[in-house]
Amino acid sequence: MAGHSKWSKIKRDKGANDAKRGAIFTKLGNQIALAARAGADPDMNPALALAIDKAKSANMPNANIERSIARVADKNAKTLEEVTYEGMGPGGIGLMIEVATDNKNRTLPEIKTALIKNGGRLADAGSVAFQFSRKGVIVVDGADEVTLLAILESGAEDAKEDDGETIVYTDAKDLMKVRDNLKASGLGIKDAELAYVPNTLVQISDDEIVSKCMKLLDVLDDLSDVVNIHTNAEL
Repeated sequence: MAGHSKWSKIKRDKGANDAKRGAIFTKLGNQIALAARAGADPDMNPALALAIDKAKSANMPNANIERSIARVADKNAKTLEEVTYEGMGPGGIGLMIEVATDNKNRTLPEIKTALIKNGGRLADAGSVAFQFSRKGVIVVDGADEVTLLAILESGAEDAKEDDGETIVYTDAKDLMKVRDNLKASGLGIKDAELAYVPNTLVQISDDEIVSKCMKLLDVLDDLSDVVNIHTNAEL
């Protein structure tokens, strides 16, 4: 497995330091509302439990979380739809762009414009997705022998150290089970999500291309309907 791209860590750091908390809460609220369609009880709905955990990690108020769950029962609320767009960026990098939208006629042109203005383009369905695998990804605090031993015993598929953290990979269906096992082992969980993990990383060494890639990723991430971006770029 090639491993998680550096954008994942950059994105977490950006989220932790971003002054635009309202924008972050909107994205998290949309993820909660989408997950809650499969059931409003997080004990019975693993996707909702993950979305709530992510929201709480970002210090999203409980009232916001409850309102997001309640949207499912609100007949006047606009219906959200999950869509994944595929794109190409500077240097030939692949992009998987996950959105939550109540109006694809608004969202798709926004994504197209962001890509075109920043050296990228929208790709045909399936032309990028084959470069990624859908996996559970858990970020664990620490990378010592005790941490690695607990990960080995948790049911994870793979793990790699990354700047004092350990990135743990699981089969998509085993994400919650492995996360719970790691928690039970006393490990600190920084993040847990279903992600598109690149099968092979595209190494970008040219500083100008790196800068263009980062700008594109930031512009896409700032779109209100975009909830997650995955790339195979090794920046």
